[in-house]
Amino acid sequence: MTTLDRLQKWYESHCDGEWEHGEGLVIESLDNPGWMVRISLRGTALESRQFQEISRLEPDRDWIRCWIEDGKFQGAGGPQMLDEILQTFVDWAASQ
Repeated sequence: MTTLDRLQKWYESHCDGEWEHGEGLVIESLDNPGWMVRISLRGTALESRQFQEISRLEPDRDWIRCWIEDGKFQGAGGPQMLDEILQTFVDWAASQ
């Protein structure tokens, strides 16, 4: 199963007619260039789970940072790092 398949499965499992309207996830591009991912954890089993922040800010194009803030998993990274950001989330979400 690909990273995207795993993310879609996680997202779908939380769509209950309410969560997806007020919460959900956002993937957007950054102008430096890169990616920003925000995934709401509110109302999920992940809301209170600990996450060890990842911060590899070098080199310029392959940087990545993933952390939890304001009830959201947040991941940012260089232009080729979107898959690693999403993989970090789905691996963490699947771990016990």
